Amino acid sequence: MKRTIATRLLALLALAPFLSACEPGNESPPGVDRGPASGTITLPETEDQRLAVLFDEIFERDLSQRPQLQAVLGRKTGDYGRWDNHSDAWAIVREEQVKDDLRRLRETVDYDALSPASQLSYRIFEHDHERDLRNIPWRHHVYAVTQMDNIASSVPTFLRNNHRIDNRQDAEHYIERLVGVETVMAQYVERLQIGESQGVIPPMMVYPRALPAAQNMLRGAPFEEAAEDGVLMADFRAKVDALGLAGEDSEALMNGAADALRGPFRRGYDALIDELSRLQAEADDNNGIWDLPDGADYYSNRIRNATTLTLTVDEIHELGLAEVARIRQEMQQIMVEVGFDGDLQAFFEYVRTNPDNYFPNTEAGREAYILEASALIEGIYDIADDYFNILPEAPLVVRRVEPWRENGSSTAFYNRPSMDGSRPGIYYINQQNMNAVQKHVMNSLAYHEGVPGHHFQSAIQQELEGVPDFRRHGSYTVYSEGWALYSERLAFEAGLYEGLPMRNFGRLTEEMKRAVRLVVDTGMHAKRWSREQSIEYMTANTPMAPADIERQIERYFVMPGQALAYKIGMIRILELRDRAAATLGEDFDIRDFHDAVLKNGAVPMDILDQVVDDYIQAAGSDSV
Repeated sequence: MKRTIATRLLALLALAPFLSACEPGNESPPGVDRGPASGTITLPETEDQRLAVLFDEIFERDLSQRPQLQAVLGRKTGDYGRWDNHSDAWAIVREEQVKDDLRRLRETVDYDALSPASQLSYRIFEHDHERDLRNIPWRHHVYAVTQMDNIASSVPTFLRNNHRIDNRQDAEHYIERLVGVETVMAQYVERLQIGESQGVIPPMMVYPRALPAAQNMLRGAPFEEAAEDGVLMADFRAKVDALGLAGEDSEALMNGAADALRGPFRRGYDALIDELSRLQAEADDNNGIWDLPDGADYYSNRIRNATTLTLTVDEIHELGLAEVARIRQEMQQIMVEVGFDGDLQAFFEYVRTNPDNYFPNTEAGREAYILEASALIEGIYDIADDYFNILPEAPLVVRRVEPWRENGSSTAFYNRPSMDGSRPGIYYINQQNMNAVQKHVMNSLAYHEGVPGHHFQSAIQQELEGVPDFRRHGSYTVYSEGWALYSERLAFEAGLYEGLPMRNFGRLTEEMKRAVRLVVDTGMHAKRWSREQSIEYMTANTPMAPADIERQIERYFVMPGQALAYKIGMIRILELRDRAAATLGEDFDIRDFHDAVLKNGAVPMDILDQVVDDYIQAAGSDSV
């Protein structure tokens, strides 16, 4: 990767936008220092600095094109009242940008002249852009709306959680976003129609969950007279009231929000509802993506996208069958330990139907769950220093999924904290039906979604210093979900299940769920398993509640490949830990291993392999 004189000239041309911006009084771009004389600059001297300039430029350009991410990161710009562009025309523009960014990287940067840290950033950037280019041709195969990824729920979630109102202008931007919903929904209707034209229609199971989520947003004031405020009117009113504005100013803002909701906002939602209702009449099956045009190739793309590995369907399916068999044996040992008289299927049924395994399906029961989950998280912090050298600064809270989006939400999930510290990390639990949330699995859920799972990984990544911004915000399902599932195992190894055999059975239930996913995901999307066949397999191998099984299976149908990442990621992390422990022997320190996995942020599996090898080599040389 040596650079010629020509490519070095291209590097200088790549910096041209920065050089023209460096007039007296303007802030210098990252990596470019002003000289002592007014209007003079000092170009980056090292290859690392040149790479940093390129990364900063691309990140800031990408961020300028994503108003919603700006808000998530706590930035308020002139785009604070705008939405991201979801149109197909924009996808085509982005494809050209990605191609050009990759070309600039390869033509203007001398990889061999970079430091090891910058080489890692180079490889991650290159991987991301190659992945994006592989995915773009399949964009119309991705269901535009599902019960799991529904723009009707995403809009209010974003406004409630990310659009802060600190002054009147912020409130006006909120109204601007309400008006802009009409355009957003039109873009999603277009995507649904393009998909239909290519033979891609969301399956039948989507509409009974996705449609109510959209319809619920048109309930309450100002859509209905003599009604309590709807979801967004209530959110806007609370945020504006907190400003303490004069009465007439506050009233003007409330009227503006009401007009926007009754007008363009409602038109947008009506258009989406009409399109989903039309497609519901067209949908005629619940088949996996094998039934889509070029479905087998698309599934291969999804496998690679989720796992960052080139695994075959049969390899994954057989791995799943082997893991299911292993975990069944461990479950049977616990069944003997607690003195249950019967086979494993009978034990599953006992776990499903035992009322002591559930909190009451009441507000008191929901509150009790939140309190116990919070206590479990505090327990991790009590022993964290034995397993981690560094902990995130951002706090973590446990919350119920808001009732208006429960219907399409998974059982539990995590939202990372904001960069500016205004929002904590949030472990959400779906409490729509407490009979679908077993006590036995709540430990594993807390360790997976909270600590040391997603919160440690995501918050530590955001708080990294000395890495490009794109790495602080990057994500790979196999890495993040693999770490979270590994965290469930780590809590067991730390002794947090001692004397709690049924909670340990819950841990195995959660691991079994991830092993079953390897079987049913490949089954439904490549081996033509039906929805009912998939539900039957999960029912036969887990004690999960029927409502939870149904929700899980329907999720896998509309998110092909995603569910494979959990177990595959966990297995790879355990393999790397075993390699480090075997090589380093007495010099192995699990805290240092966790540093190697976490302190570089999210990385693909092949790059994580190299990162751990580098840690092993460094640790081995330090002990000599």
